[in-house]
Amino acid sequence: MMNRLFLKRALKDLRDNLLLNIITFTTIALSVLIVSTFALFMINTGKIIHSWEKGVRIIVYIKKDVPPTDVDNLKNDIQQMQGVAEIQFISKEAGLERLKKQMKGQLSLLSNLTDNPLPDTLEVWVSPENRDWNQIEMLAIHIESSHLVEDVEYGQDWMKRFTGFLNLFKVTGGVMGGVFFMAAVFIIANTIRLMFYSKKDEMRIMRLVGATDTFITAPFYIQGLILGGGGGITGILVLYLAYIMIIANVDLNFVSFYFTIQFLPFTTLLVIVMFSMLTGWMGCYLSLKQFLKD
Repeated sequence: MMNRLFLKRALKDLRDNLLLNIITFTTIALSVLIVSTFALFMINTGKIIHSWEKGVRIIVYIKKDVPPTDVDNLKNDIQQMQGVAEIQFISKEAGLERLKKQMKGQLSLLSNLTDNPLPDTLEVWVSPENRDWNQIEMLAIHIESSHLVEDVEYGQDWMKRFTGFLNLFKVTGGVMGGVFFMAAVFIIANTIRLMFYSKKDEMRIMRLVGATDTFITAPFYIQGLILGGGGGITGILVLYLAYIMIIANVDLNFVSFYFTIQFLPFTTLLVIVMFSMLTGWMGCYLSLKQFLKD
């Protein structure tokens, strides 16, 4: 019964201060939309990296004119290294044939070759439990230390740039999330404070007739939770609509072979809404704490 009374008072205050509440609601929704967009990007980017890790291999370029027996010894040495699942020797002749198949429509580019420029190579496949980029890099450095190896290649340069960009994006997302959280708390606190001051006389009378602090403040906390939860859900719905539009209008067949782009998991959505409600509660708490002291 009492809870229903608090809810009625909270809804009435929301209607009576519609403009202020719309501004607060919109601020929370925008904050959640931006932070959720970062989360959606990070989750799907993590899946991209995971799919790349599944297919990662190290290409070992062997120096020119290395005797076959030394190549066999090198192959055996690499096979014994930790993290190596499979190794395959590709002669320079087989490498050229593979290149011709890959360049079916541009064979004229290879027609003037008088000599095979490709080196003999070893393709080293990394075991699933060692598909971490630090471990792959250590393995590549170990292989490259051999005097028979000219170079190794595993996409390290662009992968370092990509992971560096990803880490920067993570930090940026965290900072922006913190800034939007503080901004939302600040706006909610001021909205509640303005509503409180508009009812200052009414609250004093309630105190004089014996109303407890809980009775006076409970509707404001409910109001903060409604604003926080409603703004959070609205921000997620807007993001979901944008996600559906992108999925429906952008051709994603080129990535569907490797992974499927997905929306935020239910648990993540739940955490976002709960955090959004906490933001509303926090704004009320900071505002009412000061008022009750006075």
